[in-house]
Amino acid sequence: MKRRILIAGLAMGACLGVAGCSSTVDGMASPVAAAGPSSASGPSSSAGADGTGEDGRVDATLESMLLTPTDFPAPYQAIVLPPHAVSQAAADLDGIPPGAKVDPPGCKPPAQDYGPDGTAMIVGTDNANRSTISVELMRSDLPLDKRTTEIERCLEVTTTKDGAEAVVRTEILPAPPLNADDTIAMRQTVTSGKGAGKVTQSMLTLVAQIDDVRVSATYMSFGDGKPDTVVLDQVFTEAVQRVNAA
Repeated sequence: MKRRILIAGLAMGACLGVAGCSSTVDGMASPVAAAGPSSASGPSSSAGADGTGEDGRVDATLESMLLTPTDFPAPYQAIVLPPHAVSQAAADLDGIPPGAKVDPPGCKPPAQDYGPDGTAMIVGTDNANRSTISVELMRSDLPLDKRTTEIERCLEVTTTKDGAEAVVRTEILPAPPLNADDTIAMRQTVTSGKGAGKVTQSMLTLVAQIDDVRVSATYMSFGDGKPDTVVLDQVFTEAVQRVNAA
């Protein structure tokens, strides 16, 4: 088992200091001491002391580390996406359609492997509130701090595809207090159409990097309600624990 220990209350800690997040919890999550290395017998010669490969790669498959539908509480009905649906769902979370032109230039998301060992996703849907919580595991050798720097250069992006224009706005939030290699949190809106046809997609995303696996949990809605930070925190916590335990 990896020796990183998760700190409780991740999404709540990230949200409490930011206007617009749920205010149902009064206190800030407090860090806990990380446990030392396991005293169990040592790993094989092909793995590092924390259970990862010597090259910093998590040896387990993404599929084996991904949450299952039973990990989502009611009213979320969750399904693991088949490989052919992953690329479209991942693009929806980025807010930038594949093949779209972007302004400023250079603000497209990095290329991503959507194969089974590149990306895995599970999506839970709350039909009553027109919202989803998606958990994505992806392989990435790009350090998360560099990706954060890229996002900070593209806090407002206009996308155009097939004559349709949308504006993606991003706000970087306080990072979740987590013993991972790195973490970030962000709020995004994607606005398209005008007048009565105007549509706004709102997202709150928590991200952690653990060796070469990037864990993301995103709450997405099309309504005016507050994000479900309680369940978002719950599934993000469990998703990171699964990778840390691999």
